[in-house]
Amino acid sequence: MAFLGLVMKIVLAITGASGTAYGTRALALLRGMEGVEVSAIVSNGAVAVAKAEGVALPGFGKGVYREGDFSAPFASGSRAPDAMLVAPCSLKTLSAIANGYSDTLVSRSAEVCLKEGRKLVLVIRETPLSPIALENMLKLSRIGVAILPASPGFYSKPGSVQDMVDFVVGKAFDSLGIGNSLYKRWMNGKEKN
Repeated sequence: MAFLGLVMKIVLAITGASGTAYGTRALALLRGMEGVEVSAIVSNGAVAVAKAEGVALPGFGKGVYREGDFSAPFASGSRAPDAMLVAPCSLKTLSAIANGYSDTLVSRSAEVCLKEGRKLVLVIRETPLSPIALENMLKLSRIGVAILPASPGFYSKPGSVQDMVDFVVGKAFDSLGIGNSLYKRWMNGKEKN
């Protein structure tokens, strides 16, 4: 995938909400795409949640950063990524981004995307949602952030958890402008691949 004739640089953050499979699936797919350069951030909370969920996270090093590593190149506006995906996005991370509290590499990278006018997609994985969380989502949506609740569709009759994960990841890729066939699309009353 080319971005303005160049490589599309994406930062993927996996935070401490349930649903680490969304982030690991997105990372695996992005790593395999031609014309995409992906860097990842794994929060401390994500490490704990992934262990509880039985999901293997990528190892730190070569393009995978800890949340406290502000030496990552994309932490600076002069090296801003083309887009950022936070999947899953915890409500703590949502709040930090919405309120400009850049205390981690995740929230700092999101701030860089906002100030540089880059695409930011947040896969929120929480239910029910408090009025504060809804206000934070509305605040970000009004400035162009894509708020994508991890809500898989069932019209395609998913046969596995992986199908439901792929639906959400596919929708996130759509929001980033990355073509995909991860889920069956709805068309004229019928799903379509």
